[in-house]
Amino acid sequence: MQDQIVELLRAALKQVAAGPFPTLEVPERIGIERTRDASHGDFATNVAMASARSARANPRQIAEAIVAALPNDPQVDKVEIAGPGFINFFLTRDAATAVVGRVLDAGADYGRAAAPSGRKVMVEFVSANPNGPLHVGHGRGAALGDCIANLLAAAGHTVAREYYVNDAGRQMDILAASIWVRYLEQLDQPMPFPTGGYQGAYVRDIASGLVTTHGDRFLHPAAEVQADLGHDAPAGDKDAYADALIAKMKALLGDDFALVHAAGLNSQLSDIRDDLEGFGIVYDRWFSEASLVTDGAVEHALEQLRASGHTVERDGALWLKSSEMGDEKDRVLVRANGAYTYFATDIAYHLNKLERGFDTLVNVWGADHQAYNARMPDSIEELTSSDEALLLRLSQFVSMFRAA
Repeated sequence: MQDQIVELLRAALKQVAAGPFPTLEVPERIGIERTRDASHGDFATNVAMASARSARANPRQIAEAIVAALPNDPQVDKVEIAGPGFINFFLTRDAATAVVGRVLDAGADYGRAAAPSGRKVMVEFVSANPNGPLHVGHGRGAALGDCIANLLAAAGHTVAREYYVNDAGRQMDILAASIWVRYLEQLDQPMPFPTGGYQGAYVRDIASGLVTTHGDRFLHPAAEVQADLGHDAPAGDKDAYADALIAKMKALLGDDFALVHAAGLNSQLSDIRDDLEGFGIVYDRWFSEASLVTDGAVEHALEQLRASGHTVERDGALWLKSSEMGDEKDRVLVRANGAYTYFATDIAYHLNKLERGFDTLVNVWGADHQAYNARMPDSIEELTSSDEALLLRLSQFVSMFRAA
């Protein structure tokens, strides 16, 4: 009803500006609010006083002209002028329930835009690494992202929901190595589990599946695996030990490493899909990070950054000159060993979204992505010359406690 009154006022103001007060400027936003005192009606506006300067007239005279020009509305019982020029609206008894009929008539279309906006929006949300089950924080991000997508669709935009699958990189290699150690353990070749590995029961379940499906195909003596690995924490560095274990696994298994890697990825993605669908979340696309490398999208993005002068080679690595974009320091895009960083693939992913024709990108990320809040939009702006392409929404962490 409030919006309806605004439209009545807008129509009246246009008539007043075309008649007794030709210098009056019709404001884009007409202020109207609920009255605190029922004796002053249901809604009130100070638009007459706000228009006094442009109309060069007394606010009360302007209010009188507005009230005289107001179109009739069956839900408005009466209109009064108060004080220096407030306009008070009194609604009929049926006005409060009239919306029910409109809701019933419109059904699922109620509240939706009457026509498409022509704007394509991509909403990426959750996108948790598939190296373990989802937790309650991911559920919160799922609810937030889906609500944003629903609201954008209701506003008339063409909305696509996407999950970015981090199926490449070190975290997935660590999952594969964790599964392999549990696999060896189940085939009577136990070895100390890596401190930096994934400890969940789901890792044992995936390993059991490998035993059932492939038997001893991936079996190597534990002593052979452990040879020359160095020391795990606390005697050594857990990250260096995990990297050494991954390298040993790749060397011993060769092409079969991909089978163990895929077993972990597919198992966790299946669980993630089931959890989200049970939560009512369905995506239009699950986008593979690995595909950005195989399809050349990362090199394509890096070439554009190089051509625009936003990169520098230093210490054998390729760096983004992000300090020139307001970041606290430059960021590595390609390490000295030739490996792409997550930042490089993320830039390529967002450029890929825009090249697919999306006008606006909405990301729902957790608070641990705070640094990306400035870094990623600036990088995309340099690639696309657009400062409206990316909107980041960070959902904060929440602590949960069990009652004693």
